[in-house]
Amino acid sequence: MALLPQILHSPLPHPRLAAAASPSRAFPGAPGLHASGPRGGRGRVRLAAAAGASGSGPGPSSPEPYPPESDDGLVELPLFPLPLVLFPDATHALHIFEFRYRIMMHTVLQTDLRFGVVFAGSGGSAAEVGCVGEVVKHERLADDRFFLICKGQQRFRVARVVRTKPYLVAAVQWLEDRPPAETPAPGEDAEALAADVEALMRDVIRIANRLNGKPEKEVGDLRRGLFPTPFSFYVGNTFEGAPREQQALLELEDTAARLRRERDTLRNTLNYLTAASAVKDAFPSSPSSG
Repeated sequence: MALLPQILHSPLPHPRLAAAASPSRAFPGAPGLHASGPRGGRGRVRLAAAAGASGSGPGPSSPEPYPPESDDGLVELPLFPLPLVLFPDATHALHIFEFRYRIMMHTVLQTDLRFGVVFAGSGGSAAEVGCVGEVVKHERLADDRFFLICKGQQRFRVARVVRTKPYLVAAVQWLEDRPPAETPAPGEDAEALAADVEALMRDVIRIANRLNGKPEKEVGDLRRGLFPTPFSFYVGNTFEGAPREQQALLELEDTAARLRRERDTLRNTLNYLTAASAVKDAFPSSPSSG
């Protein structure tokens, strides 16, 4: 069932979309969830005011590279299970207060500023596919808690858990979208799909604004020159409130498949909004009396 999107305050309007998703695979033994992580997007981080209260920066201006690969081509990465999905280029604000994750943050801030974010739902297990978060701003409080803002970088797949104490560390393999094996059908290539998705997003925003009583105005350029792959991640990041759907999108290794799934979700949402708009027009609210 589609849910009415909520247009968020952002330089780019972001519809909040909900949709059913297939469950992601998970690896056991993940620590419990001990951080708050409001979802963010470009220009939108709900803890930014708290995190930005201090002028403290992320530490070294030139982070060291990722740890070297082992003989099997894997890289060790500290992992932070959270009830959210981090996409490449998206930003999130986090509040780090549990002891083991404070230890992790001390290590991260003294090395390459990067750690892995993996989605963990209420069941306690964490997904196998996640995204590297790089600390771009942080504030250390007197009691050793941290406010920080991280930005999504490279996706990865967990190959094996290296250790679980004092925090989770895993050997991971980097994940990239694969080019299409065959020539796509007309209108089904990534560029055409990205254009369809952008058009649907405009319609969703327009009708949602109308239903919310906001003045109708022209929706600007949502894509901003992005290539199809980063645009597909940008769109996935707008599907707030549906983390399992977001996780399914993050795990796909085919840009066209990701855009098709997003197109389907947007079409379903648009159909719901159109029906809701028709009902509103047929049964306008009567002014309150007295």
